[in-house]
Amino acid sequence: MITVTVEERHLIEEIIAKNTICYVGMIDPDGMPYVIPMNFGYQDDIIYLHSAQEGGSIEALEKNSNVCITFCTEPILTYQNKEVACSYRMKGASIICRGNVVFEEDFDEKVKALNIIMKQYTERVFTYSVPAVNNVRVWKVEMSSVSTKVFGVPHPNSRNYKDKLEF
Repeated sequence: MITVTVEERHLIEEIIAKNTICYVGMIDPDGMPYVIPMNFGYQDDIIYLHSAQEGGSIEALEKNSNVCITFCTEPILTYQNKEVACSYRMKGASIICRGNVVFEEDFDEKVKALNIIMKQYTERVFTYSVPAVNNVRVWKVEMSSVSTKVFGVPHPNSRNYKDKLEF
């Protein structure tokens, strides 16, 4: 089994769409790695996140706005030969993207971002109260780099190989 690098934008967007959370890595104020799971929205190469107005992640990002965001599809155990332990692999897809967090302060832009986030989970249309919008911190991360892999793919010489990526 092999790992395949994916560069096609539609496949990257398909992988993102299959996720319900992402993992956001940053550096905390003490210089230590800090990773949190978050709800998200995605549109036009921008990842939208939201949080409380204060907290450990906000303190970290005010000091260093660089983030690494990871998405991973639900992995599936697969194998090439049931009797050979080293032929077992997890099959799935992952994306690692990097960027900088910019906190959105404009009320109308925050509402747009919240709608993009909610669209990841439901087609329902929402309205937001003024206090709700004012009390949430909206993060915008324009992806500056993206690395996408599909792993656990049967080797092209394998009898299990299909000429399309599945994840």
